[in-house]
Amino acid sequence: MKLSMAQIIGDRIKYEEEFILNSRGMKLFTCRWLPATREPTALIFMCHGYAMECSISMKDTGIRLANAGFAVYGIDYEGHGKSSGLDAYIPCFDDLVNDCSDHFTSICERKENSKKLRYLLGESMGGAVALLLHRKKPNYWDGAVLVAPMCKIADEMKPHAVVINVLTQLCKIIPTWKIIPTKDIIDIAIKEPQRREEVRSNPYCYKGRPRLKTGNQLLAVSLDIEQNLHEVKLPFLIVHGGDDKVTDPSVSKSLYESASSSDKTFKLYPGMWHALTSGEPVENINVVFGDIINWLEERTTLGNSRLEMEQKLACDTKSKSLQLRGNKSVVEL
Repeated sequence: MKLSMAQIIGDRIKYEEEFILNSRGMKLFTCRWLPATREPTALIFMCHGYAMECSISMKDTGIRLANAGFAVYGIDYEGHGKSSGLDAYIPCFDDLVNDCSDHFTSICERKENSKKLRYLLGESMGGAVALLLHRKKPNYWDGAVLVAPMCKIADEMKPHAVVINVLTQLCKIIPTWKIIPTKDIIDIAIKEPQRREEVRSNPYCYKGRPRLKTGNQLLAVSLDIEQNLHEVKLPFLIVHGGDDKVTDPSVSKSLYESASSSDKTFKLYPGMWHALTSGEPVENINVVFGDIINWLEERTTLGNSRLEMEQKLACDTKSKSLQLRGNKSVVEL
């Protein structure tokens, strides 16, 4: 299923929207920002946060990265943004990851993209999605930018352990009920008042309490990631606000210290909050994007080592096949 729309932003960026069907027959919204006058230097796949969406909330991210020469792709998860599904309901986090994997890899495998580098960019819960995409295909992605990633939900955001136990039992009976007691995320994630109002007025952003099953899935995923930080081996950049009250900056530091990656960078911004790329004063946002774009450009300039390894493997496999065929001919003689 494909219903698409395209427009030009300024003279330099082409923006397109498209609806696709996932493996469960659900309609998902996708969008992309492409350089209008030149070939993209690399591909970037955006994973948005819980209760958010791509086309409005991450528009500035898409435009900034496309202006820097990258092709940027986004998708609204099931139950998020303009996609179908019950609002902010995540019955199975694995399904959400698989939807992203299917869509993103379909773009990577196009002939015109086969030699381009592939980067993931995940914000908050989207950081967890990016890490699980890497776990699903450990050698597929060339790097990840993790913006305040959900490797652990901050203690200030979690209900008491007794409450969690009760809610865990209830989610088996009433999984869609919106009764998890939490603080107003918008107030503690976004520093700039004007930006808070923009999110509150965005009809595609969810503002209610988390649903029981959704909360259960988010907690389970964050615990899983926290316990397996050592498995991360792709190149990555973490950017995190020092005053983040939504996701725990100390666990981002643990990811940096524990990951098996040989190429890893962790930047902590004192005084900044959770929404680093959208909810801070403009001068702070410019600093964060400067670091992100510099990191991406440095690695893109180095070339595609993954492609070289894939070509070497294909060449070695072909040589071995020819050698076996030659040995078989000798035996037959």
